[in-house]
Amino acid sequence: MNGKATTTRTRLERGRGALGPALELVHTGRAPTRAVLTSELGVTRATAGAVAAELEALGLIRVDSRPGAAAGSQGRPSHRLSVDDQGPVVLAAQVHADGFRAALVGLGGRTVATAPVRSTVTADPAQVLGEVVEAGAVLLRTSGRRCVGAGLAVPSAVAEPEGTALNPLHIAWPAGAPVREIFAGLVREAGIEGPAFTGNDVNLAALAEHRHGAGRGAQHLLCVATGHRGVGGALVLDGRLHTGSSGLALEVGHLTVNPEGRPCYCGSRGCLDVEADPLAFLTAAGRVPGPEVSLLQQSRDLLLTEYADPAVRAATEELIDRLGLGLAGLVNILNPDRIILGGLHRELLGADPERLRAVVADRSLWGRGGGVPILPCTLDHNSLVGAAELAWQPVLDDPLGALTR
Repeated sequence: MNGKATTTRTRLERGRGALGPALELVHTGRAPTRAVLTSELGVTRATAGAVAAELEALGLIRVDSRPGAAAGSQGRPSHRLSVDDQGPVVLAAQVHADGFRAALVGLGGRTVATAPVRSTVTADPAQVLGEVVEAGAVLLRTSGRRCVGAGLAVPSAVAEPEGTALNPLHIAWPAGAPVREIFAGLVREAGIEGPAFTGNDVNLAALAEHRHGAGRGAQHLLCVATGHRGVGGALVLDGRLHTGSSGLALEVGHLTVNPEGRPCYCGSRGCLDVEADPLAFLTAAGRVPGPEVSLLQQSRDLLLTEYADPAVRAATEELIDRLGLGLAGLVNILNPDRIILGGLHRELLGADPERLRAVVADRSLWGRGGGVPILPCTLDHNSLVGAAELAWQPVLDDPLGALTR
């Protein structure tokens, strides 16, 4: 073999080792051009070009070789990189107390198609997940897109490595339901390609926000959010979810923030789960929840349209104080560099950001918690996007292997 051929093969081998990191950089928007990709990977321009070409050949990204120079720029402009909007997709699904949703999600966290929201969650997880997978299969048949995996977000802690839902407190599923096994089996039966994954909804919301939303760039990201019922939390460290030794870390909903407060479903009293969720807000405001829309939507609508009502304002302040107390405790333990809030908590932050920050500062060590940025989540349906991230991860780890397997 001559020297030129050897050099070419060596460059290709080195480039294939960089395929995963390169794809993740494009997927998360951190490498919009080949020049940035070259710098981030620490490789030569030729190797970066070979990597980009390989990812384009796999149908994962697009390389624009004629982007045009920006006004006032000098030299040859770099090729622009973007995800291929006609590339493969994953099936993503979310189950919550008020129903479930299924969607097809491409690279970059882009939703390609969404099934109509279903509003009934029965006590049989196999029945519910069967409907979820059926809805996803219809989307795939209609779209004609290649599927490379499936991800599911559930409102429960998910124990690892079994994939069981330990405490689905706000849906009637039995404790310890083998949701990952059920979901994976149904995905296979439907003929949907790729591996299937399951995770806690707030964990997945945090992962999505870290890659595509308000958490970008944070090294120690704390996410706290209300779902349709209850309160959850998650921590992303250096780009990876911190789930503890068995997937059960950051069960923040069961922090006690009011020792004399409401009885909690876990058997304790005054937990964040029952002191700062949508039902707690509606109750504190003297409103009787109706059946027309979800509790989360009712609480959001009340806060946004009737904040001038003294009862609504008082309820807002009460929940902000409870939430701030919980956040301060978490800041003292975890020392995050950013906090993001989702669900109803995002609206509470918007209603009175200074009050929330003051409570956190007052209750945190040396007041340092007051300097931690507290931001609203920015992605719509971030748990759904996070479920997609689970399914995309094998492709991000090894694009060539995942797509040719």
